[in-house]
Amino acid sequence: MSYDRTNISEFARELGITAPQLYKWRKEFEEFGEKSFPGKGKLKLTSEQEKIHELEKRLKDAELERDILKKAIGIFSKSCR
Repeated sequence: MSYDRTNISEFARELGITAPQLYKWRKEFEEFGEKSFPGKGKLKLTSEQEKIHELEKRLKDAELERDILKKAIGIFSKSCR
């Protein structure tokens, strides 16, 4: 709707927000498109950021598995003595 209006300041007042806030939302929409306002605490990420987030999650899971296996080896090596 803001792109259809010529006077952004007036439009912002009608919405009860400031013009800079409206410009910020427009810029965010131009950068992220439909992912601009995800809501419910979800992060808006670029495709590269999503990939990094997924890889960090997988790394954390792999490190947890490694730590569990190390402890298991320690327990079984003690019981074999």
